[in-house]
Amino acid sequence: MATSVTDLTARCNAIYTAAIADVLDRRGLTARTLAPGIVPLRAGMRLAGPAYPIKGQPAPGSDYDASLRTVLEMLGSVPAGAVSVYETGDVASAHLGELSVTTLTARGVAGAVIDGGCRDVDFVLREDFPVYCRYTTPQDSTGRWRLVGHGDVEVEIGGVRVARGDWVVADRDGVVVIPSTLAEEVVSEAEAKAATESEIRLAVRRGQSPLEAYERFGTF
Repeated sequence: MATSVTDLTARCNAIYTAAIADVLDRRGLTARTLAPGIVPLRAGMRLAGPAYPIKGQPAPGSDYDASLRTVLEMLGSVPAGAVSVYETGDVASAHLGELSVTTLTARGVAGAVIDGGCRDVDFVLREDFPVYCRYTTPQDSTGRWRLVGHGDVEVEIGGVRVARGDWVVADRDGVVVIPSTLAEEVVSEAEAKAATESEIRLAVRRGQSPLEAYERFGTF
C-alpha cells in the first residue's frame, strides 16, 4: 500500500536532508540539492511535501491588475500539503508576502521554496509558515513580474529540475528534491542510513577509527 502524503511528510520531517542527499548521490542522482543561497527565513524552519511548481519571469511595466489576478488565481490552486516551488527568474522583487502566506496557511499548504524574494517577513514569521528564499525586499513583484504557469509545469532552480509531485524536503542544511517515483524508496533508505549513523557515532565514541567504522557499516 502506498504511503499517504501525511505519513510521508511526517517521515521526511523526522530525518535530515543530508541523509536524503547521500542516498540520492548513491543512486547517481547528484543534482537534486538546491543552491545554498536558498535559506529559511528563520533558523529551525523545516518543511516537506510534494512540489507544486510555479514559474514566472520579469515583466517590467506589466499591467498591475492583470498581473495580480493571475497570482491570486494561482494561490487559490495550491493543494493542501503541497510545497510551493517558485522559479522566478528575478533578482529584485518579492514573490511572496503576508497576504499570500495567510492564504496558503489557510489552505493547509506545507510551505514555500522561492528562487526569488519574500517580504513582510515579520508577519510571515508570526504565521509560522516555512519559507525558504534567496533574499528579502519590500519591493512587490506585481507590475514587475508575470506568472508563466503553475501546477503542471516543470521548473528549474540552479540546474535542479522540479516537477509536480516531486518531494521537497528542507531543514537547516538546505533543500533537497526527490523524484516522485522514488520518494518512498529514498525516504526508507534515508531512514535506514540515519539509524546506521547513530550506530557509527556510538562506535567512534568508543574508540573505533573512522575507516574501521566505514568498513564495518558501509557508510560514514
